[in-house]
Amino acid sequence: MTTTALVLFSAGQDSATCLAWALDQCERVETIGFFYGQRHAVEMTQRAPLRDAIAALRPSWTPKLGGDRIVDIAGYGALAESALTSDRAIEFEASGLPSTFVPGRNLVFLSIAAAHAYRIGADTLIGGMCETDYSGYPDCRRDTLDAMQRALSLGLDREIDVQTPLMHLSKAQTWSLAHDLGGDSLVDVIVEQSHTCYEGDRTQRHDWGYGCGACPACDLRAKGWAQWRAK
Repeated sequence: MTTTALVLFSAGQDSATCLAWALDQCERVETIGFFYGQRHAVEMTQRAPLRDAIAALRPSWTPKLGGDRIVDIAGYGALAESALTSDRAIEFEASGLPSTFVPGRNLVFLSIAAAHAYRIGADTLIGGMCETDYSGYPDCRRDTLDAMQRALSLGLDREIDVQTPLMHLSKAQTWSLAHDLGGDSLVDVIVEQSHTCYEGDRTQRHDWGYGCGACPACDLRAKGWAQWRAK
């Protein structure tokens, strides 16, 4: 069992599932989040209630959950401008990637998280990156993360393990994993408290949670929910 793990926690469905997974697998868990100039602050405001609600689901999880840090890297977000950090249409660009791609975001997140992990004595970083149901982001691929893991271990002169429990799961399988970890209670918490919508919409409630229902993030989450429920 991993002694101390640091979860990259954004308050989305994937990172919420990863937090539950970490609390189930590890002896101690801390979290880190990033303000990188997101157009919508809703994911930042949802972090604390979602984090607390997950930890409270099982008596064994509550004492495992340690501190949380939020790091302000808005300057990076301005440099890596995308549809998530500026008022731009969500569309595919000439590169073949969607305009929601924030160049190098996971690499930046992991670098900062590794520095914090070094200080708190954590040897494991856990993130919700996935190359099954994703938008083609190159920094979500496992081979990218393997290279990053090696670079971090070399740069810190300490073995750093980057774990991605959702890497090969579809969104339907991610819902299933959440249910395996915490039953209906965890699924309900993720539905009610997590936020994935690119438009930052929490006025519309769907079976799968809150969102505009039309952006790519909502579409992916809704389809995964329907596939999981159909089974």
